Amino acid sequence: MTASVTAIIGLADWLPKTINYEIIKGNTIWRFGLVLLVVLVAMAAGRIVQFTINNYAKRLAEKKGEAPLTLLLKAMANPVYVAIFAAGIFLAKVPLFFDDENGIRTAISTGWTTIARVTLAIAAAYGLYRLVDVIEYYLNRLVVKTETKLDDMLVPIVRKALRITIAIIAILLISENILGADKIKSLLFSAGIGGIAVALAAKDTIANFFGSITIFTDRPFQMGDLVKIGEHLGPVEEVGFRSTRIRTLQGHLVTIPNSVITNSCVENIGRRPFIRRTSNITITYDSGHTKAEKAVEIIKKVLADVPQLNTDPERPPRVYFSDFNDWSLNIYMSYWVKPPDYWLYHQVNEQVNFEIMKRFEAEQIEFAFPTQTLYVKKE
Repeated sequence: MTASVTAIIGLADWLPKTINYEIIKGNTIWRFGLVLLVVLVAMAAGRIVQFTINNYAKRLAEKKGEAPLTLLLKAMANPVYVAIFAAGIFLAKVPLFFDDENGIRTAISTGWTTIARVTLAIAAAYGLYRLVDVIEYYLNRLVVKTETKLDDMLVPIVRKALRITIAIIAILLISENILGADKIKSLLFSAGIGGIAVALAAKDTIANFFGSITIFTDRPFQMGDLVKIGEHLGPVEEVGFRSTRIRTLQGHLVTIPNSVITNSCVENIGRRPFIRRTSNITITYDSGHTKAEKAVEIIKKVLADVPQLNTDPERPPRVYFSDFNDWSLNIYMSYWVKPPDYWLYHQVNEQVNFEIMKRFEAEQIEFAFPTQTLYVKKE
């Protein structure tokens, strides 16, 4: 019994001494315990708020779908937790005590506040970063309503640009809190001088960037359009900040810098309302007047039976006996294929060619090819 009482008395003497043990100039153990408690409470409060926001957003989405408030709540749940944690760090310095000897109290208080401000800046940047997802959602809804497919490529580019901008601003804010505004200004000034050199070295990259802006604003082509840029012919697959990718008809993927495109003649074959074919059909001089006239009538009938050639009344097929060549009688043929599908154009040409050949053979009309006949006169 006496031993137990002695132990209790000893514990009663040890506990106050331990709790009040001074670690750093007036700051006892219990003060640091309060600091830890404030941080833990802030973390717990942040998790509770985060869970509440996510749960409410989930229930709201089940009722009303992806509403603006739902997207905003989902985006802000995690940044709010970081912001509450930053507030906890700021309040955690209240239990601590430092006198002004050698400026220790001022230095530690300032450092503690800087940590809280940096954490709050991270929370703000994180929140803006997540808001980009909300902006992207509504941009996708807008571009779906437009006819052009080029806008579909613009959305991911805008998303990347916004996130890069937010990241740069966040780095500047954090650096300002850590280093101070004066040092940041001097660093920016130095970076500005160095930036001139970098800009001169990266002038092609800058030119490509502004070239991409020109493409998105002027819209000389859309995604999937068949275009001819320089010697390259093929559909457009992708438009980026630096270059545009074209898949040639041979299957090769060609990457063209955007600055080259803005300074080149872009022939948008996919935008044409029709595809025109002109051809000269030659028959032999032995055909004579009768067969030449018959050949013109056959070609006119063949073209009249093809529906893709008679959709536009302003552009009917044209067939004329046009010229006397050195070695043939020339029949000029011209027609417009509509719709302007590249492979449909070749199918129609094949159909017309086979039908003309078949009917010429039935009428015994011979095609001409370059020949010379030599007549030798004997005296």
